[in-house]
Amino acid sequence: MLAQQRINTPLGPLTALRNDEGLVGLWFDGQKHHPGTLDAPEVEADPLFIQIEQCLQGYFKGQVLPRDLPLDPQGTPFQRAVWQALLAIPAGESRSYGELAAQLGKPGSARAVGAAVGRNPVTILIPCHRVLGANGSLTGYAGGLERKEALLRLEGHRP
Repeated sequence: MLAQQRINTPLGPLTALRNDEGLVGLWFDGQKHHPGTLDAPEVEADPLFIQIEQCLQGYFKGQVLPRDLPLDPQGTPFQRAVWQALLAIPAGESRSYGELAAQLGKPGSARAVGAAVGRNPVTILIPCHRVLGANGSLTGYAGGLERKEALLRLEGHRP
Protein backbone atom coordinates (compact mmCIF):
# COMPACT_ATOMS: atom_id res chain seq x y z
CA MET A 1 0.00 0.00 0.00
CA LEU A 2 1.34 3.41 -0.96
CA ALA A 3 0.51 6.48 1.12
CA GLN A 4 1.77 10.04 1.22
CA GLN A 5 1.87 12.96 3.61
CA ARG A 6 3.14 16.54 3.56
CA ILE A 7 5.68 17.51 6.21
CA ASN A 8 6.62 21.12 6.91
CA THR A 9 10.26 21.98 7.70
CA PRO A 10 12.21 25.21 8.15
CA LEU A 11 13.66 24.65 4.65
CA GLY A 12 10.28 24.16 3.00
CA PRO A 13 7.58 21.52 2.75
CA LEU A 14 8.41 17.91 1.98
CA THR A 15 6.31 15.18 0.43
CA ALA A 16 6.79 11.79 2.05
CA LEU A 17 5.84 8.55 0.29
CA ARG A 18 5.75 5.16 1.93
CA ASN A 19 5.02 1.58 1.02
CA ASP A 20 4.53 -1.43 3.30
CA GLU A 21 8.30 -1.79 3.78
CA GLY A 22 9.15 1.79 4.71
CA LEU A 23 9.80 5.28 3.42
CA VAL A 24 10.19 5.27 -0.37
CA GLY A 25 10.66 8.99 -0.92
CA LEU A 26 11.04 12.35 0.76
CA TRP A 27 11.21 15.33 -1.59
CA PHE A 28 11.24 19.10 -1.28
CA ASP A 29 8.73 20.89 -3.50
CA GLY A 30 10.42 21.66 -6.81
CA GLN A 31 13.33 19.35 -6.09
CA LYS A 32 15.14 17.96 -9.10
CA HIS A 33 13.95 14.39 -9.80
CA HIS A 34 10.75 15.02 -7.81
CA PRO A 35 8.26 12.47 -9.16
CA GLY A 36 5.46 15.05 -9.42
CA THR A 37 1.91 14.27 -8.43
CA LEU A 38 1.84 10.96 -6.60
CA ASP A 39 -0.88 8.39 -7.12
CA ALA A 40 -1.19 7.58 -3.42
CA PRO A 41 -3.75 8.58 -0.83
CA GLU A 42 -2.84 11.23 1.71
CA VAL A 43 -3.01 9.93 5.27
CA GLU A 44 -2.93 11.81 8.54
CA ALA A 45 -2.23 9.37 11.38
CA ASP A 46 0.23 6.98 9.77
CA PRO A 47 2.73 5.79 12.42
CA LEU A 48 5.72 5.94 10.03
CA PHE A 49 4.91 9.47 8.92
CA ILE A 50 4.49 10.53 12.56
CA GLN A 51 7.90 9.02 13.33
CA ILE A 52 9.53 10.72 10.32
CA GLU A 53 7.99 14.08 11.20
CA GLN A 54 9.17 13.81 14.82
CA CYS A 55 12.68 12.85 13.66
CA LEU A 56 12.80 15.84 11.30
CA GLN A 57 11.53 18.22 13.99
CA GLY A 58 14.28 16.99 16.30
CA TYR A 59 16.87 17.20 13.54
CA PHE A 60 16.09 20.85 12.86
CA LYS A 61 16.52 21.47 16.61
CA GLY A 62 20.01 19.93 16.51
CA GLN A 63 19.33 16.27 17.30
CA VAL A 64 21.05 13.48 15.40
CA LEU A 65 18.85 11.51 13.03
CA PRO A 66 18.27 7.89 14.03
CA ARG A 67 19.92 5.29 11.81
CA ASP A 68 17.20 2.68 12.19
CA LEU A 69 14.37 4.30 10.27
CA PRO A 70 12.58 1.92 7.90
CA LEU A 71 13.71 3.16 4.50
CA ASP A 72 12.87 1.51 1.18
CA PRO A 73 14.21 3.73 -1.61
CA GLN A 74 13.71 2.24 -5.06
CA GLY A 75 16.70 2.14 -7.41
CA THR A 76 19.28 0.02 -9.14
CA PRO A 77 21.59 -2.15 -7.05
CA PHE A 78 24.40 0.39 -7.62
CA GLN A 79 22.20 3.32 -6.54
CA ARG A 80 21.10 1.43 -3.44
CA ALA A 81 24.73 0.69 -2.56
CA VAL A 82 25.60 4.38 -2.89
CA TRP A 83 22.60 5.40 -0.78
CA GLN A 84 23.61 2.84 1.86
CA ALA A 85 27.12 4.32 1.91
CA LEU A 86 25.62 7.78 2.45
CA LEU A 87 23.96 6.53 5.63
CA ALA A 88 27.41 5.78 7.07
CA ILE A 89 28.61 9.41 6.82
CA PRO A 90 28.24 10.91 10.30
CA ALA A 91 26.60 14.29 10.82
CA GLY A 92 29.20 17.05 10.72
CA GLU A 93 31.39 15.12 8.29
CA SER A 94 31.51 14.98 4.52
CA ARG A 95 32.92 12.83 1.75
CA SER A 96 33.84 13.54 -1.83
CA TYR A 97 32.31 11.66 -4.73
CA GLY A 98 35.71 10.07 -5.34
CA GLU A 99 36.00 8.94 -1.73
CA LEU A 100 32.58 7.31 -1.94
CA ALA A 101 33.55 5.60 -5.21
CA ALA A 102 36.72 4.22 -3.61
CA GLN A 103 34.78 3.11 -0.53
CA LEU A 104 32.42 1.18 -2.79
CA GLY A 105 35.35 -0.52 -4.54
CA LYS A 106 34.72 1.46 -7.72
CA PRO A 107 37.65 3.91 -7.90
CA GLY A 108 37.38 6.12 -10.95
CA SER A 109 33.59 6.06 -10.92
CA ALA A 110 33.04 9.37 -9.13
CA ARG A 111 30.66 10.54 -11.89
CA ALA A 112 28.49 7.43 -11.56
CA VAL A 113 28.47 7.88 -7.79
CA GLY A 114 27.50 11.53 -8.31
CA ALA A 115 24.61 10.49 -10.53
CA ALA A 116 23.39 8.02 -7.90
CA VAL A 117 23.75 10.61 -5.13
CA GLY A 118 21.74 13.06 -7.23
CA ARG A 119 18.95 10.50 -7.64
CA ASN A 120 18.62 9.89 -3.89
CA PRO A 121 14.85 9.81 -3.35
CA VAL A 122 14.98 10.27 0.44
CA THR A 123 16.42 13.71 1.08
CA ILE A 124 17.88 14.56 4.48
CA LEU A 125 17.34 11.08 5.95
CA ILE A 126 19.73 9.58 3.40
CA PRO A 127 22.28 12.38 3.77
CA CYS A 128 23.34 13.13 0.21
CA HIS A 129 23.95 16.72 1.34
CA ARG A 130 27.14 15.45 3.05
CA VAL A 131 28.84 14.80 -0.31
CA LEU A 132 31.07 17.59 -1.59
CA GLY A 133 33.31 18.16 -4.58
CA ALA A 134 36.92 16.90 -4.42
CA ASN A 135 38.07 20.39 -3.41
CA GLY A 136 35.42 20.66 -0.67
CA SER A 137 33.09 22.82 -2.75
CA LEU A 138 29.32 22.63 -2.60
CA THR A 139 28.37 20.81 -5.75
CA GLY A 140 24.98 19.62 -6.82
CA TYR A 141 22.04 19.05 -4.54
CA ALA A 142 18.65 18.17 -5.95
CA GLY A 143 16.98 20.32 -3.31
CA GLY A 144 19.14 23.36 -4.12
CA LEU A 145 22.58 24.46 -2.98
CA GLU A 146 21.16 26.88 -0.41
CA ARG A 147 19.41 23.97 1.32
CA LYS A 148 22.56 21.86 1.12
CA GLU A 149 24.56 24.59 2.81
CA ALA A 150 21.86 25.08 5.46
CA LEU A 151 21.80 21.34 6.25
CA LEU A 152 25.59 21.18 6.52
CA ARG A 153 25.67 24.20 8.82
CA LEU A 154 22.90 22.72 10.95
CA GLU A 155 25.10 19.65 11.43
CA GLY A 156 28.11 21.74 12.39
CA HIS A 157 29.98 21.39 9.10
CA ARG A 158 31.37 24.62 7.73
CA PRO A 159 31.57 24.32 3.95
